[in-house]
Amino acid sequence: MVDRLVNSEANSRRIAMVESCFGSSGVPLAIPGRVLVGEGVLTKMCRKRPKSRQFFLFNDILVYGNIVIGKKKYNKQHIMPLEEVSLESLEDNGQYRNGWLIRTTTKSFVVYAATSTEKQEWMAHINKCVEDLLRKSGKKPVENHAAVWVPDAEATHCMHCKKTQFTMIVRRHHCRNCGAVVCGPCSSKKFLLPQQSSKPVRVCTACYERLSKAVKAESSKTAISNAAQSASMDGNGAGAGKIADSSGDDDSEEEGAANETHDEPRFYGDTTLSADESTASSAALNSSHTPSVNN
Repeated sequence: MVDRLVNSEANSRRIAMVESCFGSSGVPLAIPGRVLVGEGVLTKMCRKRPKSRQFFLFNDILVYGNIVIGKKKYNKQHIMPLEEVSLESLEDNGQYRNGWLIRTTTKSFVVYAATSTEKQEWMAHINKCVEDLLRKSGKKPVENHAAVWVPDAEATHCMHCKKTQFTMIVRRHHCRNCGAVVCGPCSSKKFLLPQQSSKPVRVCTACYERLSKAVKAESSKTAISNAAQSASMDGNGAGAGKIADSSGDDDSEEEGAANETHDEPRFYGDTTLSADESTASSAALNSSHTPSVNN
């Protein structure tokens, strides 16, 4: 799909331009074999409201950032490895149209394109890049993804206790495991979610109890297995050996111009898919889910 662009001068110039637009706030993006497949503005559903974000699709990563100066400068660079990305189409719902869900192990959120054609193009090209990357690496698609946060506006009361009403003083919190909006007392616990953070993160009481039970059950199973293996080794005259158990291993949003008019997305070189491929790829992911958001 992108082989003819790998060593092209045009591709090198495009990537250099993206780096310059992020300036010192971004990380270098030019590495051997990387190709800029396409770019454009999408509306990202954030915790409080939809905001415009500039997206860049490479053959191995998806990058997005806040728009500081249209077409000239971006910040808050976010890089998502395509090996972790999974897409899910969303049905149109009132004012929210042409949307789809982007899932990764650390972050999941909804984006919207200006037209249905742009949505099909974006989804088709992202899916094609993911498929090519997984085929070349021999890896399997990631199955566990981060929860999508429920929008603040959709929860006037705690979704756990159903009693606490949110006010200017009583703050909303999000469970990092299920994405529910909960009050402070119902999210006072923290739990280690390795795919999201190296430190324990806030979770609701229900998720904490469920996750704790799962960890205890897994620990008991491991202990029994280790004891059985140790007994077997001792019986065979071998010394008891140690068995290492390795268990699994917010972005702050600035104001964005959500209602600005933006140019159509651009996809480069031989990355153009046929209308049949684009439609088939998008249709295969169609589902009847209601849009949710993540900060």
